[in-house]
Amino acid sequence: MSVEFVRQAQAKGIKYFLISFTDLFGVVRSKLAPLSAMEDMIEEGAGFAGFAAHLDMTPAHPDMFAMPEIDRMIQLPWKPEVGWVPSDVHMDGKVVEHGPRATLKRVLETAESSGYSVMSGVEPEFFVLSPDGESLADPSDIRGKPCYDQQALMRRYDLISEICDAMLSLEWEPYQNDHEDANGQFEMNWGFSDALTTADRHTFFKIMVKSLAEKHGLRATFMPKPMPLLTGNGCHVHLSLWSRGGENQMKGQGELGLSELAYHCIGGLLSNARSVALITNPVVNSYKRINAPRTHSGATWSPNTVTYGGNNRTHMIRIPGDNRIEVRLADGAANPYLLQAAVAAASLDGIKSKADPGKRLDIDMYAESASAVDAPKLPLNMLDAIRLFEEAGMPREYFGEEFCTALAKLKNDEWNEYMRHFSAWERENALDI
Repeated sequence: MSVEFVRQAQAKGIKYFLISFTDLFGVVRSKLAPLSAMEDMIEEGAGFAGFAAHLDMTPAHPDMFAMPEIDRMIQLPWKPEVGWVPSDVHMDGKVVEHGPRATLKRVLETAESSGYSVMSGVEPEFFVLSPDGESLADPSDIRGKPCYDQQALMRRYDLISEICDAMLSLEWEPYQNDHEDANGQFEMNWGFSDALTTADRHTFFKIMVKSLAEKHGLRATFMPKPMPLLTGNGCHVHLSLWSRGGENQMKGQGELGLSELAYHCIGGLLSNARSVALITNPVVNSYKRINAPRTHSGATWSPNTVTYGGNNRTHMIRIPGDNRIEVRLADGAANPYLLQAAVAAASLDGIKSKADPGKRLDIDMYAESASAVDAPKLPLNMLDAIRLFEEAGMPREYFGEEFCTALAKLKNDEWNEYMRHFSAWERENALDI
């Protein structure tokens, strides 16, 4: 461990480090190490039992080591004596190929070899609930159309401003915070970056929101559909590809100011949407968001068909300007690393195959979807998503066989566990048949 690293940590008042990795289900796993132990952690990694996390391992596997990327350390603004360090996991001296962060890095290497840098931003939505998670934290948040409600936003000023102040201190360039379309729901936005930085920040953002909500005696959730009659939590991705020379390759002379490459990206995202839905919408509850009926506010704001439009939020892909595209498919449960990997890989696949997205649909998909007769439907449930993922060739090409086998195996286990659960609805509707 360099003297300079110790000096900088001491100057910042950092005493402990959370050496963290994210498993296949998006759960952040960490060990807390004092500064005095960081030399060993940097050289050898922090040891974990892989089977104890959502990774495709058994209790018989040897130790797995999280190798910290110390130059990507984030100091906790609300607990500045602690630094959070994202890590890649290794076993027997080799990277664990199905680790989510390593998977994203492989996809980004593929992009780099093709001459592109993947730049992205995310828009994660979350609910603020009571500590037990049973109800909205704000009993006065009852408007039929609560989006952008100033009073409801300001009743949560202490929490929202503390999160935003933290992002300002981290120099993430936050630019707006709002009450979203559901009662009790919020969205916070910060500047775009390269895809790996965005994934690291997205991971830390979720930690930060949950931690600060707990500090305020509340509970925050990114669950896709925590309230049956309210709009669910989306996680929109704004995507652009840049050249090695630092020029945005999405701009051009095509429709709406986009380039031919941008339309190939759209084509790839459309053609691969069903096969990567297991990544963008990874839990059973996800399909209660993308296949939901109208909510109390009048719209779900989530897609259930594979279409694109202009500056039109009723489609899976929106074109908000001439410098990027917005992918509106993912929800709050998406693993930040795998989300970026899926969006980037689908786009690269579209460029490789020169995918044609077809004619833009300038219709309201919520009111006129019947007229889009050829629009593919998104999966109806997680089992459909697993099967589509397993059948597709693109995930194996870009993510690797080990990753695809591991994810499908663990998600099949999760589905089987869900199917062993019996709900009150089943008893009420089938007990006396």
